[in-house]
Amino acid sequence: MTETALLFRDDPYLSAADARVVAVTETGGIVLDRTVFYATGGGQPGDTGFLERADGSTIPIATAIYGTDKSQIVHVPADGAAVPEVGEALVAHIDWPTRHRHMRIHTGLHLLTVAVPFPVTGGRIGAEEGHLDFDIDGAVPSKEEIDAQLNALVTADHAVSTEWITDDELLANPGLVKTMSVKPPMGSGRVRLVRIGDIDLQPCGGMHVQSTAEIGALAVAKIENKGKQNRRIRIRFA
Repeated sequence: MTETALLFRDDPYLSAADARVVAVTETGGIVLDRTVFYATGGGQPGDTGFLERADGSTIPIATAIYGTDKSQIVHVPADGAAVPEVGEALVAHIDWPTRHRHMRIHTGLHLLTVAVPFPVTGGRIGAEEGHLDFDIDGAVPSKEEIDAQLNALVTADHAVSTEWITDDELLANPGLVKTMSVKPPMGSGRVRLVRIGDIDLQPCGGMHVQSTAEIGALAVAKIENKGKQNRRIRIRFA
């Protein structure tokens, strides 16, 4: 089985790339040898976009998901779309404006874990807003307080970078993991970390911007009570 080369891992700003069809699933999903499409995972939606064929026609892609063993990404065409031939060369294009908004919100949610330093029990990323659920034992910070801290971190223009550690190194440093319900992907021998300046370091496989200033101003949209200690904090672009 040919693995899909994940071009977005090395360059999340790459919006198009040449590729070749290596398989078509029984349900019409398209597997490429390499892709710029991020597959649904970690609370971040899969990319949408299109595949451009040699004759100029396009195949709209509704989302991207992982295959059964996560070594391949399956590009799910829109209902009624054409299906390419195995071996066909084409160009994969993502909906870049939406991807970039996902990257900005996702990085903003990492900053939220700095402003609200409690265990995370869940979360979701969108193009307009995102949220995290926190297990808060004690007083819940006010919207105004979180707003001020978030935007101070944004305007400080912290660099955002990635690095890798081994599974064993992560097991030896459990404090790196902030999420209670979603565990970092392990088993391949290494784990990807996202570092934000000297303020945050945590395992994450999602897409992020290069600096916190690129996020833009944020606002706390709502703080919701989801249980005895569970609070959902929604952030959006201000």
